[in-house]
Amino acid sequence: MSESSYKLRMMIITALFAAIIGILAQVTIPLPLVPITGQTLALGLAATILGSKYGTISVILYVIIGAIGVPVFSHMQAGLGVVFGPTGGFIIGFAPAAFVIGYYLEKTNFTILNAVIANVIGMLIALLFGTVWLKFIASLTWPAAFASGFAPFIIVGLLKAFLAAWIGIVVRNRLASADLLYTRA
Repeated sequence: MSESSYKLRMMIITALFAAIIGILAQVTIPLPLVPITGQTLALGLAATILGSKYGTISVILYVIIGAIGVPVFSHMQAGLGVVFGPTGGFIIGFAPAAFVIGYYLEKTNFTILNAVIANVIGMLIALLFGTVWLKFIASLTWPAAFASGFAPFIIVGLLKAFLAAWIGIVVRNRLASADLLYTRA
């Protein structure tokens, strides 16, 4: 495959994952300050399948699309008000989380066990960003920020990390075997 063909294919797949993140963001379980959404599952899938570079780009593209007004955030929300609101820390934390997930897998190997470890680390990064942001934006104490921005999401986050790892590795292997994804292996 030529270099330009590879780049075009990766741009299309990266944009597709930005759209997938926006679609799964609409799957929500409402909680008082921060809802449980499918965004983190989708970002885990993007990073597990695409790796650090393209996984992170897909997340950044998703954030930019939402920030400029396309309703891709949970509950069909959009705009800078969402990015800088109470849930903004989670949204901003998605990019470093995706990078770390992909980077960990690239430095080890793309197995389900390594993907679970990487996705758990990524989940913790997103939760830490969100909790710290929530503490300052909502003027909460550290215990209150932890109770509303971290603790409620641990169990569901672990489940989503496992699902992203398992589904991500299966899909990555199938895309690679069909020569639809360049894996540098």
